[in-house]
Amino acid sequence: MGTEGNGTVNIEATVSTAMAELALGEIFSFDDLVGALQRRRQRPIRIVELTNLSDRDGICALWLMTDTEDLVVHARSESALHRQQFVLHELAHMMLEHDEREEATTPDFLLPDIPESARQRLLRRQGLVTDDEIVAESLADHLAGAIRGSALHHSRYLEIFG
Repeated sequence: MGTEGNGTVNIEATVSTAMAELALGEIFSFDDLVGALQRRRQRPIRIVELTNLSDRDGICALWLMTDTEDLVVHARSESALHRQQFVLHELAHMMLEHDEREEATTPDFLLPDIPESARQRLLRRQGLVTDDEIVAESLADHLAGAIRGSALHHSRYLEIFG
């Protein structure tokens, strides 16, 4: 992740680099994004809505890595755009490789049924004003814009060419 001279994250540079590395262009679909990330990470991504979890419960989405796949679980929301933003934020963490960082270990007895990497992400989510969270949200906004552009482009295409 890029930093400025004072140690703070250069959000625009980091987001620009992540978007360029994605190599999908200016506009793309949600499915294009997921496909590109699956190829890059060489593992499937499964996205699951937890119907018993609401965005009012405090956790909107969470990315969990298993031995075989990346799993994004998200809260339900009345707004499709809101749900999409939950997921895009977690996909942004994948793009930014926030899972690759060395973290202090969390004792097993705190969350014994959850893998170490997932425990770290759960506990880190308590501080939502971290550089990682700010950059992930900014990248998620850029991803959402590209996806909206694709939807608008696609609907305009249908309008012209039927």
